Amino acid sequence: MLRLAILACIFCAGTVLAIAQSAVTVPNFWDGRIRLDRPEPGPPRVVRFLTDDDYPPLHFAAADGGLTGFSVELSRAICEKMLWTCTVQARRFDTLLDSLAEGRGDVLAAAMTLTPQIRSRFAASHLYFRSPARFVTTSGNAQPELDSRTLQGKRVAVVAGTAHQAFLDRLMPFVQRREVPNLAAALASLRSGDAEFIFGDGVALALALGGRNGGELAFTGGPYLESRYFGEGIGFLMRKDEPGLQRAIDYALQALWDDGTYARLYLRFFPVSPF
Repeated sequence: MLRLAILACIFCAGTVLAIAQSAVTVPNFWDGRIRLDRPEPGPPRVVRFLTDDDYPPLHFAAADGGLTGFSVELSRAICEKMLWTCTVQARRFDTLLDSLAEGRGDVLAAAMTLTPQIRSRFAASHLYFRSPARFVTTSGNAQPELDSRTLQGKRVAVVAGTAHQAFLDRLMPFVQRREVPNLAAALASLRSGDAEFIFGDGVALALALGGRNGGELAFTGGPYLESRYFGEGIGFLMRKDEPGLQRAIDYALQALWDDGTYARLYLRFFPVSPF
């Protein structure tokens, strides 16, 4: 009974509110009852954002070589909202935290999931994105809701050694796991009929659904946001000696949600939403 109660909570894991625009679900991370005051402008400065150029659709190099992506364009929208002069610089992903700590930039705008270790070193803005886990199946098999009875004994492809495998091991032992080395193998397993579902990272799966032959597949059920397995989410990171910068970014993020900019950028970079 306890396991069923836990599963009931997990299957209702849509704790992030959402709105639908053009059949794409846009997540809302802001509580409308909490209103932030616009901070006083500080002395003029150039705010330097750091990111990586190889993680679409959040941050990547465009065809012309320029930086773009959801996190990058959201950074630029913050700068416009706050009337800041800003730069956005790409660095290798594994150097980003040290670059921020050493003062080679002011704000980190990359898909780096917040952890207790990161929070101990840096200040973080309000969350602006999370990557949920999702189930994918063939289009004809998709349904709005999934429960333990629907999944009982089903063959589920999952990438071995991931948090998604650990989640299935611990909380869905009633499925038949098909452990595969990567997402491409999971998709091949589903298309061949060896698996009936894929369970994995929502962003990666959304890209697959939006790609060639993606129309034959579909998300089924809702998003899974259990932070113990899939992380707290993504925010902008700053050094802890910049509290004014953190307050300004939090204000700008809420304002960009209120004026529709966040939704417009989300729809631009997530034509298939992971939520």
